[in-house]
Amino acid sequence: MNATDTPEFTPDEIASGEALFKAPSVFVKGVTSIDALPADDKPEVAFAGRSNVGKSSLINALTSRRTLARVSVTPGRTRELNFFTLGHAEEVYLVDMPGYGYAKAPKTAVRGWTRLIGDYLKGRRELKRVFLLIDARHGIKANDRETMKLMDESAVSYQAVLTKADKPKASELEAVIAKVGEELAKHPAAYPKILATSARTGMGIPELRAAVAALAPNSVVR
Repeated sequence: MNATDTPEFTPDEIASGEALFKAPSVFVKGVTSIDALPADDKPEVAFAGRSNVGKSSLINALTSRRTLARVSVTPGRTRELNFFTLGHAEEVYLVDMPGYGYAKAPKTAVRGWTRLIGDYLKGRRELKRVFLLIDARHGIKANDRETMKLMDESAVSYQAVLTKADKPKASELEAVIAKVGEELAKHPAAYPKILATSARTGMGIPELRAAVAALAPNSVVR
């Protein structure tokens, strides 16, 4: 797979993704305990990644909103499962998961986040896929592997999304994509297609929107 390649989507699929994300995106609630989760009654996608991987920036780019997801220069700032709805009929949940791997976070907080994430992954019937964000400059790290193992054990489908893909040179990005692909092939719950994105340039954003829309085929997109 070349650095400029992206998984193929038809013009209709791209248009569906654009329409879904042009509709209102509404913050529902932040959840710190499993019993506070909203009703499991609609298709759901989640975004996970290491602290400072660019998760909030990517969510804001997807929704064309500058402040939907809070962007912070302080790693480990997202400490809740933040639920948003997508679509005119609020028919899809988008979940911003707590960033992991922040070394300075208190150990009790890390244990709490880990337990919350594990319970969430195992208990959500309508969770269609987790988009696992990986920094294109660094590839998969040890704490990414821990999360991948957890999703494998929970039988939750996940797909790698490279962030900050405008930063490396084309040859470097190609090498990272190849290496990530080789590692993902060893994981039973990993979706094989890798998306390379940049919140700054818009690279891969239409394709990621289409990937989300494809997971909610019965959503009402106007």
